[in-house]
Parts: sequence; structure tokens; C-alpha cells
Amino acid sequence: MSLMLLEGVPPVEFQDGLSDEACAVWAKHDRDTDGWLPLWRHMADSGAVAGLLWDRWLPLQVKHVIAQDLPSGLEDGRRLAVWLATTHDIGKASPAFACQVDLLADAMRVIGLDMPPYKEFPDRKLGPHGLVGQALIQEWLVERYGWSRSETLQVGIVAGGHHGVPPTASQIKALHDHPELVRTSSCAALWQSVQWELLDRCAQACAVSDTLADWRKIRLGQPAQALLTGLVIVADWIASNPDLFPYFPDAAHLSNHDRIASAWHGLDLPEPWQASALTGSPENVYASRFQLPLGSRVRPVQERAVQVARGMSAPGLLIIEAPMGEGKTEAALAVAEIFAARSGAGGCFVALPTMATSNAMFPRVLQWLNRVPDVRQDPGRRSVLLAHSKAALNDDYATLMQAGRRDVRGVEMDGGAGEWRPGHDRAAASAELVAHQWLRGRKKGMLSSFVIGTIDQLLFMGLKSRHLALRHLALAGKVVVIDEAHAYDTYMNSYLDRVLSWLGAYRVPVVVLSATLPAGRRRELVEAYAGKATVGVDLVAEARGYPLLTTVEPDGEAKSEAVEASGRATRIHLERIQDDLTSLGDRLTHELMGGGCALVVRNTVDRVLETAAYLRGLFGDENVSVAHARFVDIDRADKDDDLLKRFGPPEKSRGHRPTGRHIVVASSVAEQSLDIDFDLLVSDLCPVDLLLQRMGRLHRHVRGQDQSDRPEALRTARCLLTGADWDSVPPKPVRGSTLIYRDHVLLRSAAVLEPYLSRMGESGHVVRLPEDISPLVQDAYGSGEVGPSEWQDAMAKAAVAEQLHQARQEETAQDFQINQVGRAGRALLGWVDAGVGDADDTRRGRAQVRDSRETLEVLVLKRRADGAWATLPDLSRKRGGLDVPTDAIPQARVARIVAGCGLRLPYQFSFPAVLDRAIDELEANYVPAWQAKDSPWLAGELILLLDENCRARLAGFDLHYTSTDGLEVTRAE
Repeated sequence: MSLMLLEGVPPVEFQDGLSDEACAVWAKHDRDTDGWLPLWRHMADSGAVAGLLWDRWLPLQVKHVIAQDLPSGLEDGRRLAVWLATTHDIGKASPAFACQVDLLADAMRVIGLDMPPYKEFPDRKLGPHGLVGQALIQEWLVERYGWSRSETLQVGIVAGGHHGVPPTASQIKALHDHPELVRTSSCAALWQSVQWELLDRCAQACAVSDTLADWRKIRLGQPAQALLTGLVIVADWIASNPDLFPYFPDAAHLSNHDRIASAWHGLDLPEPWQASALTGSPENVYASRFQLPLGSRVRPVQERAVQVARGMSAPGLLIIEAPMGEGKTEAALAVAEIFAARSGAGGCFVALPTMATSNAMFPRVLQWLNRVPDVRQDPGRRSVLLAHSKAALNDDYATLMQAGRRDVRGVEMDGGAGEWRPGHDRAAASAELVAHQWLRGRKKGMLSSFVIGTIDQLLFMGLKSRHLALRHLALAGKVVVIDEAHAYDTYMNSYLDRVLSWLGAYRVPVVVLSATLPAGRRRELVEAYAGKATVGVDLVAEARGYPLLTTVEPDGEAKSEAVEASGRATRIHLERIQDDLTSLGDRLTHELMGGGCALVVRNTVDRVLETAAYLRGLFGDENVSVAHARFVDIDRADKDDDLLKRFGPPEKSRGHRPTGRHIVVASSVAEQSLDIDFDLLVSDLCPVDLLLQRMGRLHRHVRGQDQSDRPEALRTARCLLTGADWDSVPPKPVRGSTLIYRDHVLLRSAAVLEPYLSRMGESGHVVRLPEDISPLVQDAYGSGEVGPSEWQDAMAKAAVAEQLHQARQEETAQDFQINQVGRAGRALLGWVDAGVGDADDTRRGRAQVRDSRETLEVLVLKRRADGAWATLPDLSRKRGGLDVPTDAIPQARVARIVAGCGLRLPYQFSFPAVLDRAIDELEANYVPAWQAKDSPWLAGELILLLDENCRARLAGFDLHYTSTDGLEVTRAE
């Protein structure tokens, strides 16, 4: 078994000298073929895979966490990982497991390993083989090496948790009360002899026989336990793949070396990134990594971020606060490269608020990856994942999936000669970046080296769910970048803080980006990552500079430093207007007399649609468009592309930007991660940090000399603030806004903006970007009194209500949250007890890490007058009006288009009675032919079927869908 041994240790053929009884114990069985694997073979396979994973796949950053508590460091870390993988299934050498297949159980009975028949073993569920394995390893360590029982739990828990859920104390007690699950009483001595023989052989093969006595003194940290569990799960899954590791009897004569070498070749896992030291001046760094606009210069915050990252004693936490459009993303990726080279990270995870922002970020990260070197001469392919539930519909990601599509197999039968030989690649990928086939799926996908996805994927790290150790293994080996850190509420921040505490324990470098981060939240991020006793945390919380860089070094202090502004400045004249459509229409008519592009941002989709309908009556249909989240996925992506094409940077929008008048009426989708630029902004009152984000879409780029390419009347940036009754004391936001953002934050935002606002007809005060960003945000989210005295009573009541609301959010968020990192040596016993099960990237999982009402996602299709089904009529790229069969699975292209017509029903369908009724009505469109296993796009999906006019009635609401306006919902009369 040479592939699993350390250099210099003689190879051992695992099965040599094993007794007949030990060789008869089985681990795997194929009911279709009666093929099987003996336990010794699976043990050898698993250990060999673990050794290869350690040597060729596991990032150095992870190895250091595992090895830090071991006497011989990395050398012991490898030994421990391989030994745990080799022994993880020892629990299969027990009556509770072995009785499940009569043929194989009978073979064991013949040689003396007696056990009850499967059907006469009612208590066997109390002894799952992972739990039995943990008990056996603990007992063996006590008897053979003198460990105390408490000392054994920290390593035994890895076997106990290798199926995704570490056992609880009550489960351990239940097994202890049923010893017949571990050994049949009539032949208990023989069972123990076989169990000990296999464990002794594992120790010998893994070269730990002389080491285990020393290891009893270790206090293995919970981070190391979690990572070892994750590594064992990966090794077990690979070694359990019959395409890679074929079953006996056909493969019985294959040598250890050939078997392992063929399997590893067939798996063909891309090796982790090994970042090279990022040398050279910051200017050269950015020029070599990013396609910067012609004539652009590196901004001070970008330059200083690189210098600060290089100057830290070790990679830790870096928070970058800087204005919109200052290149924070490029700074974060440059810092990630520096951190990875210094920490041994094997990849990077970029977390964003939504699927749309993730999709927008994905090609930018791919462009960076194509320019990032590796310390190896021939780095090979890099595994990449777009991590959200609709990633397969993204064209860029689909291209990578094609590049990574190949059979995962180790050895194959030569039909002519009847011999086994190494498998060959059927369609080996030639692309440098691939979505590797084995690494796809919600359980394994995050193990890819480079991941771009929604923040949910990071928050799941704090959610009690099955196979949580895999997600910890995936993230512990990366640099984590968190974009738009201001965009999350108390509930999500509770999960984020718990995750940061584990990332800090793993010493994972983290980069946090925000344009509008409250000082209190900055403090919470630092304390979550490094602990409340961190030196300098008070000074960090008091820092008021902007742009601002905050660093926390492992075992060091927290520091903040202000950075010189880039000199890019926008002066925005802020004015309030009454919230009625007539006032809005009159003002836009006046402002756009000479042409221009205006953005009107509403806080709800219903207000978007109402506003757009009114403005079209004034300006014409062709001059008013909408953008919001209530479009099917294909149309939503087209909307984002169209916004960037027409209103993006000058180098992208030249020739496409409207030359006359045009108004985009949008929801909050326009405020995040879209590089779009307008001449005039109208916004509903919203939290001040989000308003500043919206202002970042106003005069974002210089158009001509001193904005000379803009209409003359709009060369001064202006924001018109509406969405509230300004005559009320204090101002009263419209109802939809209070449902989304709540009174407290809206009133404090109005209060800090009040000095900048004027009544109609007067010239508005000027908001200076970026100078006023930090003062406005800190005052709005601080605890000091703001606003006129006559507002204070109402604001105090709103503050009390908000405190209660946040306390409830915090309490609810903790229901399924994992605990803080425990002290070293304490086992991960019951780590995910009473969790949510298999809930990762599912609707149920996302609902756990976001405090939002559950609603439905549907696939939207049209029923023609003749009853035939079709795709929606106006889909782009010849995807509209295609026939969709219901008596068979649609062809792959059509099925993918149908899957791209997903849409989440709005809040009206989130109320329980309406939700239940909607499900009942939607299930009438169930298509049996689509439920087959080979229909991954459509199986299990709910279908919303529109009539020939693209209308439907659902749960008492009338629905109408168009590609121009999306889904309109009205209560049925």
C-alpha cells in the first residue's frame, strides 16, 4: 500500500497475513451484480486516497490547522489523516452491519462470526456503523495504547461523524446499552479478535503503531477535528465509487498499486492553487492582473490595500471601506493573491448578496484567474464553481461545465482480453478553468478551488446541517472575500458573525468590502473574527476616516487607517418631492426637456410597475423600461445585460446609450454591483447606506470634458427623494417601504438627511461623495440623537420596537446555529444535533440563513389555444415559443430553456393559507413524464401555466407576465 505511506516507510500489502475471518468481513455490496468489497480492501483504498488527497489536493493552509497540535507537525498530520481514513469504517466489522446482506453474512457465519438474521435484529438501527466504529476505535486505543476514554473521543469522533452527523451523548449511551450490536454474545471473543486484528493492521500500514502512545497527550482542536472529518468523508466517497474502485470478484487480482493509480488517474482532481508571491509595485500588480480602462490610474485605496496586506505579520482580516466605483473588487482580489501566497490557501471564495450579483461577478473573477500565475511550472487545470441554485443556467459557467465534462472512472474492462487496465479520458478537458465533474453538486461543489456565489453559501457554514464538515473543509482552505457587507440584516449578521469566528479559528484570511459600513458593524466583524478581547478594537470602532482600511492580524491587534481619497468626487444636489405620480411626472418632464437618462428607484415591485405605467403615458412606451426581480431568469439576465449595455461605462455603452429621453424604473436590483450611470436619480426614501449606493449610479462616469456629453440641464448631479409624506411630523414613509426596512432605520435616515433637504422650489443642499458617506452612515446607525426635536418621541418608539425586533431575530437565528469553537481536546459531540438535515443549497436551507417568508419558485410556461405547451413567446435568442412536450422529457436544449424560466412568486404568496392553496393549484400541472431521474432540469418543479394571453389565476390572484414588465399580480375580483 505504498501510495498511502510516508517516504522511507516500507510498503505493506494490507491483506498479507490477515486471518480468514478478517478477510471475510465485507464493506460494500452491489445488489444488481452481487459484486462486493471486503472491508480490508475498502480500508486500504480509503487510506490510500487520503494520502493522495493530503499530498496532491489539500491546501497547505488546511494542513497547518490539522498539524498544529501534533508533536511532529505536518508529518504527524498526514499520518493521523491517513490512519483515520483507513479506520473510519471499522464499525462494519459488527453484527449490526454485517447482517444486512444474507449471502455475505452467511459466509461470515460459516467461519464463526455468528450474528442474528437481519429481520430478527430489531435494535440494529441503534448501532449505525459510524457510531460502532467510534466505539471500537476508542476501546482499542484504551486497551492497546493506554489512552483514557476521554482522550479517545477527540479522534474517535471522526469515524462517528463520517456520514455527516457526529453522534450525540444519548446515542453513545444507547449503543453501550446494546452490546450485541457490536459483538454477538455467543462469539464475542472472535468478533473482538477480528476487530482488533483489522485495527492493528491499519496502525501498521499507516505507520502509527509507534506513534499512538505519544498522541494520547495531544489536545486536538475542534477546527482540526472538523477538517479531519471532512477529509475522511471525501476519501470515503472517492473510495466508494465503483467506477474508480471496482468490486470483487472481477477486480480481486488487481494489485494495490495498479488499483490506486488507475483510480487517481480516472478521478483527475485539479490540484489546489499555489499562489506565487505578488511582487512589484502596486501599479504593476493591477496592470498585470486586471484590464484597466485606458488612461486609468491605480487608486490610493487599491495601492494601500496591497501595501497593508504585504506588511501584516500574517494574513488575517482586512476590511476595505471605500466609495462606490473605487475598485474595491480589484483590491480584494489582489489582496487575496497576497494572502494566499503567505497562508497556503488553495483557492478563493467570493461571496455576494444575490444570484444576480454573483452572476455579474463571475466573469470578472474568471478574467482575473486567467492572469493569475502559480508557483508550479505546469499548474494544470483549476476547478471553478458558480455557487447558487441556478448556476447551470449561466452561460459562462455552462462553458466551464462543458470543459470539465468527462467520465470519472478508474479502470475498465477490456472486453477482448478480459483484463483490467487504466481507464482513459473520454473527453479530456483542454480548458485551464473547468467545473470539474466530480466536484459538482451541493455537497461537493464548494470543494472547488475558486468559488463565486451568494452569501448563503458562506452562512451555511454556521448552520447545523448534514455533512457540515465538508463545507468547513472547503472554506478553511481558501481566502474568503465578502462583498457588500452592509447588505445584511441582524438575522443574517448573526450567522455571519458565527461563521467569522470559525474562520478566525481556522486562520482563514478574510477580506470584507463595503462602501457604507456602520462603525458598530465594523466592531462586530472584528470581534467575531478575533474575539472581543482583541487589542485595539475600541479604536477601530471609533475610526471615522474614509476611505478606511481595518486590519486584524492573528494573535495581534486591530488597527484602522484612513486612506487618501482618489480625487474622484461627485456633488449631488438633494431635494425632496411629494410622493404622487403627478408631481413625479411633471418634474421628469421638466428635467428631461433636453434629453437625458433618469433612474427612478422604488422600494417595491408594485410601485415600480405602477410608476412605469404612468410614465409611459407621458413619455411613450419606448422611453420607459423597468428592472426588478420579478422576471423569469432568462429575462432577468437579459435586463441586466441591457442595463450594462446602454447605461454602463462609456467604453461599453458608446453607441448604445439613448440619445433622447429615457427613464428606467427599477427596484433595489439597481443599487448593488451594477456598473450603470444615469444623469438624474429619483429614489424612494430608504436606509441611508442604500440611498448612497443608489447615488453611486448617478454621474458615476465622466462623459466628455466635464460631463459635456450629458444634457446641459443635467450636468449637475441631482437626486430627488420621494416615497414619504414630507408634511407629516416626522415624515411618514410609504407602507411598502416600512414593511421592507422598518420605521426605525427609515426615520434615522430621514433625520440625517434632513439638513440636506429643502422644500419644493428651493435649491437642494449638496451631498458630497465620498466625503459625506461615512458621516451619514455613522450618524444614521449610531445611537446619538439626530433630527429635529419634534421627531424624537416617534423615533424613540421606533427605536424600542427595533430593539425588540432585532432581539427576536438574534434569538431565532440561534435555533439552528452551531456553537462557538470549543476548547482544544473537546470533541465535536452532537455538533449538528437537532439541526435541519440536508438543507444546504435548498429552499429550506436558504430560508434558515435569511429571515424571509417562504414563498414558491415556479417554472413559467404558456398553454396555447390548442392545449399544447410552449416556452414564453418573447424570450431572446430564439428561445421563445418552442414546443414543450408533456408526454416525454424535452430535448436537452428545450429543458434548459424551461428551467431558465424560473420565477419566485412575490410576497402575496408567502402567507400560509395562500401558499398552501397555490401549491394545490400548481400541482394540477404535474407532468409524470418529467419526473424521471434523467430529467435533472425539470423533475420536482412546480409549473405555472399561463393562457394564450400570458395570464393565469392562482390562489385568488390574477397574474400577467410580459417580457417588458415581468410578473404583475392583482387580487382577483
